[in-house]
Amino acid sequence: MKEKVIILDFGSQYTQLIARRIRELNVYSEIVPYHTEINLSDPGIKAVIFSGSPFSVNAVDALFPPLIAVSDHFPVLGICYGAQLMAKHYGGTVAASSKRVW
Repeated sequence: MKEKVIILDFGSQYTQLIARRIRELNVYSEIVPYHTEINLSDPGIKAVIFSGSPFSVNAVDALFPPLIAVSDHFPVLGICYGAQLMAKHYGGTVAASSKRVW
């Protein structure tokens, strides 16, 4: 059985880079579309990454996967849109800033 990290792809231009970095750590990673149903009983899955997206979680047509089902079974890392998604889901506020910090 191969241990793996699943990356839910929300359309980020960096999803391939995320997968590459994970693979450079000698960990198998698999990129799947955000709406893909994850086999929650797969013992090979060790973590799930929610990638970024060009969209906003505040948009009317925002992309929302079954976060609770996934996070109840696996450690989850949210990057960009994925972090915003988790913040909003758990009661946080996602808002635009009036300035950029470099």
